[in-house]
Order: sequence, then C-alpha cells, then structure tokens
Amino acid sequence: MSSEQTTSIIHPPKERIGRLFKPVQWLLLISVSLVFSVLLHDWNVPASLLVGPMIIGIAMGTNGATISMPKPLYLGAQSVLGVMIGGSMTVGILTSFASDWPMILGIAAITLVASSFLGWILCVKQVLPGTAGIWGSTPGAASAMVIMADAFGADARLVAFMQYVRVVIVVAVASSVANFWVDPEMLAAMGPHEWFPAFDLGGFAITLCLVVACCFIGFKSGLPSGPLLVSIIVTMILHVGGFVDVVLPEWFLGLTYAMIGWVIGLKFTPPVLRHAAHALPKILLSIFVLIGFCAGISVLLVVFMGVDPLTAYLATSPGGLDSVAIIAASTNVDLSFILVLQATRFFMVLLFGPPLARLVARRTAHHVENRMNGSP
Repeated sequence: MSSEQTTSIIHPPKERIGRLFKPVQWLLLISVSLVFSVLLHDWNVPASLLVGPMIIGIAMGTNGATISMPKPLYLGAQSVLGVMIGGSMTVGILTSFASDWPMILGIAAITLVASSFLGWILCVKQVLPGTAGIWGSTPGAASAMVIMADAFGADARLVAFMQYVRVVIVVAVASSVANFWVDPEMLAAMGPHEWFPAFDLGGFAITLCLVVACCFIGFKSGLPSGPLLVSIIVTMILHVGGFVDVVLPEWFLGLTYAMIGWVIGLKFTPPVLRHAAHALPKILLSIFVLIGFCAGISVLLVVFMGVDPLTAYLATSPGGLDSVAIIAASTNVDLSFILVLQATRFFMVLLFGPPLARLVARRTAHHVENRMNGSP
C-alpha cells in the first residue's frame, strides 16, 4: 500500500463544503437558511423557521460541513423552547390532564411499547449491531436517547442517525399534514405577516432572565435535556401561579427554531451516512411503521373523543417534543392538548425508556446468542 493510500485512509479527503473556512461555512448556512425559510413561509409551510434551517443543515452536513452549533447556544435554544412550552401551560391544561390521565398515560405507554417492539425486531434481525436499534427506536427524546445509548455501550452514531432521521421524517410528514389542513381563506384574511411587532421590553427582559436561570440549573442538574425539562417545569409553575407572563417575540423564537433545525441537520455527516447506509431501508421501514401506528392512535382520538384530526395527529406524532411544539405553535390547533400528550410521553420515555431498553437488550442478546449456537 502506498503512502498516499495510507494517508487517505487515516485522513480521508474533505467533502466539498468541508474545504471552506469555517466562517464561510457559517455565512453560507445562515444566509441560505434565511432565504429558504422565508420562501417556505411564503409558501405557507408550517414551522418554516425550523424546517428551512434543518434542510439546509442536512444539505451542508452531508456535503462535509465541519461546523457545529456551539453547545451554550444549543442549550440556550432548548431553554427558550422550554420557557415557550411552559408559558403555554394553563390551569385548563392541568385540569384536562387530571380528567383524562388514564387515556393520556395509556397512549404514551402504548407508543413506548410499540417502539420498543420495533427496536427489538431490528436487533433480533441484526439490522443494527448490539442494542442500537432499541435506543434508536425510542420516540420523543432524541438527544437524551443518544446520550443514554452511549453511556450503556451502544453505537451512538447509529442511534443518533436513527433518531434524527425519524425526527426529520416526522417533521416533514407533520408539516405536510398541517399544510393540508390550513385554510387558504383564513391565511388570506390574516394579511401580510409582521415579523417585528411591538412587544413588552420589560417582560422580554424578565423572560430572558428566566431562560438563563433555567438553562444554568438544567445544565448543572445533569438530566438529559435538562435545560428543556427544567425550563418547562419552572415556567409552568410560575405561569400557572400568575407570577410571570412569558414574552418571546416571534423574531427571537425564529432564531431559536433555526438553531434547533441546524443542530438536527448538521448531525447528518458523511461518515454517519456511510456507517448506516446498509441498514437505511430497514430503518426507514421501521420509522414509517411507527409513524403509521401513531397515526392509527390519532384516528381513535378523532372517532371516540371528537378531537380534530390535526390536533390528534400532532399529539401522537413520534417526533421530538421540541419539533412538534414548534409545528403546533405555527398552526391552528389545540396546543394545550398536544403539549399534554407530548410532554407526558417525553417524561415517560425518560423515566421508563432506559430500563425498558436494557430489558429488551438483555432478551435480545440472549435470543441472538441462542440462534448463533443453534439452540431453539
């Protein structure tokens, strides 16, 4: 083997965008995302400020971009989103949960069991090595599952790939479904969109202080997605108690959505794609099966509870709490019902996901070992 071949293996050549200086990559990412997001918004695509940056991030990440979102900014974006979600909670939402908690917990539990079953099949069929399929199939807490999978010895690259592919597909499908239900006459009646309306500067300053405090506490807590979780809980308590009114201008939320979209998109790097290429068709099949299963649950909500179809679909959608909340906030749906179901499943995944994944992993390892040894 020649020295040039050896060098290419140890230091593979950079893909196109990776050859650019990092400031140029950032300029390209931000400018193209801005233009594309505005176009999507003009085309009435829900959550365009998330979808646009996410698509551009995927395009750049798969072409070798070497940039990544600074961790403090990403944690801050999680906290802003958590404050937004917490500020959307009302006494009515808590009352709704108290009256419908068996149904809410049942839906969350069924989804968790179904996702674990799909992950078990992926592992038994050896589509993915080890327990990656189990961690990758768990819905609603992508970043948390990647962290936990790595801690328990699974291939974090494959888990991240599967989690974020599902998030991207769920966002794309949910945005398409939401766009299908948007009334063109209602959009026309709304008139031109105002990006920089007047807002309460003092309330915004208080909200920013709350964001920073919750982000710091969440980070120090060591919880998976701590800034998001702590911000939701603390803001919900303060808002329901009447101690704070959340003020988040749309342009500021747009920056937050863009950061989350970039984080998701830039995860799709060439090495990760090459590593998972052989399993991609089966991964996609399992994702669409899970989306279809959750859509089936949403039909039951429509038929037996009278929930409107878009609200039911977004409430049961197996995406991340953050991305679904962004889509829901940009459409005419029952946001409270969606947040109750999504947040309940999120907490159930964090509480029961790891032990359930470990249990399924042990059963899977025993099953695979028996097959290799020729035992029944």
